[in-house]
Amino acid sequence: MTEVSISESPEESGFVKEIPSKSQHFAEWYTAVILKAELADYYPVRGCTVIRPYGYTIWELMQQGLDRRFKETGHTNAYFPLFIPQSFLRREAEHVEKFAPEVAWVTRGGGEELSEPLAVRPTSETAIGHMYARWIRSYRDLPVLINQWCNVVRWEKATRPFLRTMEFLWQEGHTAHRTADEAESEARLMLDVYRDFAETDLCMAVLSGRKPESEKFPGALHTYAIEALMPDGQALQAGTSHNLGQNFARAFNIKFLDSDNTEKLAWTTSWGVSWRMLGGLIMVHGDDRGLVLPPHVAPVQAVIVPILTGKAREEVLSAARGISASLTPQVRTRLDDRTEVTPGWKFNDWEMRGVPLRIEVGPRDLAQRQAILVPRVGGEKRIAPLEGIAEAVSAALADIKQTLSRQSNAFLDSHIVSAATLDEVVAAIAAHRGFVRLQWCGEDACELTLRRESGASPRLISEDAPAGACAVCGNRSRHVVYYARAY
Repeated sequence: MTEVSISESPEESGFVKEIPSKSQHFAEWYTAVILKAELADYYPVRGCTVIRPYGYTIWELMQQGLDRRFKETGHTNAYFPLFIPQSFLRREAEHVEKFAPEVAWVTRGGGEELSEPLAVRPTSETAIGHMYARWIRSYRDLPVLINQWCNVVRWEKATRPFLRTMEFLWQEGHTAHRTADEAESEARLMLDVYRDFAETDLCMAVLSGRKPESEKFPGALHTYAIEALMPDGQALQAGTSHNLGQNFARAFNIKFLDSDNTEKLAWTTSWGVSWRMLGGLIMVHGDDRGLVLPPHVAPVQAVIVPILTGKAREEVLSAARGISASLTPQVRTRLDDRTEVTPGWKFNDWEMRGVPLRIEVGPRDLAQRQAILVPRVGGEKRIAPLEGIAEAVSAALADIKQTLSRQSNAFLDSHIVSAATLDEVVAAIAAHRGFVRLQWCGEDACELTLRRESGASPRLISEDAPAGACAVCGNRSRHVVYYARAY
């Protein structure tokens, strides 16, 4: 993406002029919004970014929404080391083969060569598998339901802030179970948790389903995912949940004595989302004025801008403080009482930062005991009596959330097309730039043909029952699958 030079001076020209058109220059728009809204900044190590306080607060609110759901489903948090012995990664052959090109290695420490190289955590299945083998002895020790919030490192060649970076923040859940059915239920449960979070907290419409074999996590039995569609028509894998079967249990000797007095291998899962979902949030909801944030994850849900003019200046400021005090228990508010910039500059500033609701109060409003509510999206200004301001603000935030969800759902629905033949798939990918729904026989040769001819990849296998013929070979369909170009 093109790096954009951003002026910090309030006296410079309007914010909107500093943000390229989203529809015409999408990549440049994305970078400009991140920099201008002070979500992140570049660091002098390729592929690494500094997350600024405003951006990190969004991530913290996302963490809170997910962490609450994890704990409601019986999971607890722990932490595992950043460094993984080389021998651990070698134990699961499919796993190490996939991750080997992306692993960063530590070979020296304290000026000495290490006796065994240490991988900088690309993911933690191997480290956690080693520990679970130590902790699990009996069926009474199961299930183990652990999540960790941490950073991981993958040596990416092409990077973009939040979407693909060498170091990134995420959560990774790791569970161990007594039976295959329990592990499968866990993997599907966490997929539902991710979908609920995306749709409820982020107002982001997603598709969910199982990944084909070619797209599953290395070493997994099954991988499930949620996929969002970005404004440029490309899919974004927003969260994954893996049923690992007994592959990692076998590699790390995770065994337990069952109630029938026989020793058995455990069944394990892993699941995770990263700050890539924050990148998706920016792209899905933002516009030519900048960032647009759903209320659940907005650091500031409502900004109060007093119009400080004339003799009523102190009265207006006092009223604005009163509004802030009345909202603060329920709403994350900010009182913008700066005097060195104009109200118009403030309006542009907070709109660019994606604040869902602006509350204006001036001398005329004060005389009528009212304030003006201005939503970032989805409606015109509305008048709210000061006496009922808290209820009016809550209602306005609820309307904004509904608007964002409705817009996202409408975009996704309108960018799913069905194709019956290979030519139709190729044409749909080229012209529509969205999800293409098709019938597939399940054979690798047909998938390879679809990939080669369309330039797209199979994102999900739907739960829908197949009906008809494979779009490539014409044989009986075994799956309904969604194809798209993807990040």
